[in-house]
Amino acid sequence: MISVLRGFGSSASSRMLAALLFLLLCIHPGHAQTCTEGFAYDNRARQCIDVDECRTLRDACRGDMRCVNQNGGYLCIPRTLYNQPYRGQTQEQTETGYPDTSVGFTDTFRPDSAGAVAPSYPIVRNTAPCILGYTLADDGSCNDIDECETNSHHCNPTQVCINTAGGYTCSCTEGYWLVGGQCYDIDECRYGYCEQLCANIPGSYSCSCNPGFLLNPDSRTCQDVDECEEEPCSHGCLNSYGSFMCNCDEGFELASDGTSCIDLDECSFSEFLCQHRCVNTPGSFSCLCPPGYYVYEDERSCEDINECDTGNNTCTTAQVCFNFQGGYTCLNPLQCHLPYIEVSDNQCMCSAENPACRDKPFTILYRHMDLSSGRSVPADIFQMQATTRYPGAFYIFQIKSGNDGREFYMRQTSNVSATLVLSRPVKGPKEIVLDLEMVTVNNVINFRGSSIIRLTIFVSEHPF
Repeated sequence: MISVLRGFGSSASSRMLAALLFLLLCIHPGHAQTCTEGFAYDNRARQCIDVDECRTLRDACRGDMRCVNQNGGYLCIPRTLYNQPYRGQTQEQTETGYPDTSVGFTDTFRPDSAGAVAPSYPIVRNTAPCILGYTLADDGSCNDIDECETNSHHCNPTQVCINTAGGYTCSCTEGYWLVGGQCYDIDECRYGYCEQLCANIPGSYSCSCNPGFLLNPDSRTCQDVDECEEEPCSHGCLNSYGSFMCNCDEGFELASDGTSCIDLDECSFSEFLCQHRCVNTPGSFSCLCPPGYYVYEDERSCEDINECDTGNNTCTTAQVCFNFQGGYTCLNPLQCHLPYIEVSDNQCMCSAENPACRDKPFTILYRHMDLSSGRSVPADIFQMQATTRYPGAFYIFQIKSGNDGREFYMRQTSNVSATLVLSRPVKGPKEIVLDLEMVTVNNVINFRGSSIIRLTIFVSEHPF
């Protein structure tokens, strides 16, 4: 200061210097001190000390950045890099876990004894070296180093480098997990990522569905396919969960392919389905009856057609139409052979006064009946009895002729009656003529005579 004033030689200059010194002496110390930005004057210490912005400023650093106070300023450092040393720092400088806040900054300073800030102590801010992971730009700012781009990272080949502010992280791509510094494929199938079928592939997986299902847009779940919409069945279709079932109309059965229907041969099920003959038709069947019969209301049984009642016969007016099961016959008018004479339309008689009638049956009565072929036995089929009774007489019933196969016998049911019994099945068509004799015996008057019933049996061809 003295060297500066040496250039002034006038009294005016002396007066100006005196006034300036007086002004300086009148200023109260501590009240007129000014500090640069980042410092505040401490009256007790009588000096400018650093302001801790990390404590005085609200939200000095945002997000994941941590505030670190510096001499005359502060830094915002990512928390992941907070404990890393500055470039050029020693281990001793970072033992506390905090970077040396004095690096790149001047210490606290004192104003000169006159109370003015010494211009030889300028306050320098933000000139510290950049922390690890940053590089110093020409404008004095710190720019992040992209270690992944510059290939300066230490991730192993199984890992993926991800750049972060001031550093990088080693991670695994989707579908892998990090175990012991290595990336291993995640077996998503093991953890049920797919609803049905799952195929694990490196870093991913693939879902598929069982037959009858369709993969949903989420590529994981499956939905049932309604196969019936495509009409896979020849008749009816019933959709089920994951599949479908075909059904057939009545009279058809499902073929081996499970979709087409084939005609069901009902006639092959049983020989008793129809009484006579079964004819298979598509989806059904029908019963047929032989000539002389018609199909009954139950559509299975056969009923005899009475040609004599319907008039569908060939008998003449002189003949008598006789109907039997499955047919008919035309009976000619009765003709009695001598010495018999006709006494009615069905009876011939041989008179006792005629010597030629001696030892011959007194009367021959003509009867007709029908019999089903193969009728079950034993069966009572005809009954005969005496119409005239004489005191002291008794009667004997027997088959006189026609029973060559011994299919019949007479069973006497009383002293005046007997029954013709079928003892063996008879197969038709056949016509059997039996002479059933009734012998009358009267020992009182020493009389013996007989009468004949000539029974003609028409055995049908069929058992119905």
